[in-house]
Amino acid sequence: MTTTTELQLTFKSSAGKKKSLNLPYAVKGLSADVVREAAAAIAGEGVFVKEGEVLYVEPLVANYIERTVTGVFDDSNH
Repeated sequence: MTTTTELQLTFKSSAGKKKSLNLPYAVKGLSADVVREAAAAIAGEGVFVKEGEVLYVEPLVANYIERTVTGVFDDSNH
């Protein structure tokens, strides 16, 4: 069994859509203030643009996402 944790930040884009940014190597247990500040810094740079849409304009939500994978079988080494 393997459990991984990533920090997921959700932003409003310049088109008013919700966009997520997943950070699989983020430090666990960061305070809301630290994460909010980091999300605001990301949004403030405006460097993530796709087809004219700035993807991360306004921070909305931050969550730690935990995923657990429990193997049933693994025949990949045959």
